[in-house]
Amino acid sequence: MIKALIIDDEQKARNVLSHYLKNSVSQDIEARHADSVAEGLEVLKTFTPEIVFLDVEMPHQNGFDFLIARKNPSYDIVFTTAYNQYAIQAIRFSALDYLLKPVDPDELQAAIDRHLEGIAQKNTLTKQELYENLVQNIEKKEIKDFRLAVPSNQGVFFFNLDDVLRLEADKNYTSIHLVGKRPFLSSKTLKHFDEMLSEFNFIRTHKSHLVNPKHIKQVSHNNQYLLLSDGSRIEISRRKKEVVQQFLNLR
Repeated sequence: MIKALIIDDEQKARNVLSHYLKNSVSQDIEARHADSVAEGLEVLKTFTPEIVFLDVEMPHQNGFDFLIARKNPSYDIVFTTAYNQYAIQAIRFSALDYLLKPVDPDELQAAIDRHLEGIAQKNTLTKQELYENLVQNIEKKEIKDFRLAVPSNQGVFFFNLDDVLRLEADKNYTSIHLVGKRPFLSSKTLKHFDEMLSEFNFIRTHKSHLVNPKHIKQVSHNNQYLLLSDGSRIEISRRKKEVVQQFLNLR
């Protein structure tokens, strides 16, 4: 039995999510409801959830105010939000989970599975660091100023996008290369980072390489590789040559 708390100011949204938790996921769920941050905090005095489904946009106090009010939570938080690019990017940059409204039952099941997977792996990474990073990101004026959080076996790494030289696929992992630092390995795929960083013009030069354009110093005369600011040479695949050349001509 998984204990869950749904915090959402819309009754319909609470009912729909509760219905899916009861009828559409494979685990047994005991769910409680709250229609505001204040009521959610009251529920927590007598109920200890393992997972909290937290609406981002609520009147009076929003989901981020809830984070500020709770320190070192013992439960996982899955944010629920209508499409809000700013909020979604802030959540993704902080390596946290979210569901888009209207909630899809399959995506809900996947969120429950990720929660259980984290427990099975006995993940000792403190969520508080990730939540604090999210609050800091939300306070930024522009998405480009968000700080990226990347959990790894060595702990959580935090850095700004300008510090990223390139990302390289390593099977189902990604090696992240930073300015003046040793690379480290993330458990996320290169596809995950490609989707997240596409709006910042990171270039996929090869199926194994994603490059920060700010660190491109030169392209070889035959368009076979890029030379980056740290001296590394990054291959340009035959399939990507035209895309890379077009991007570089537009800079």
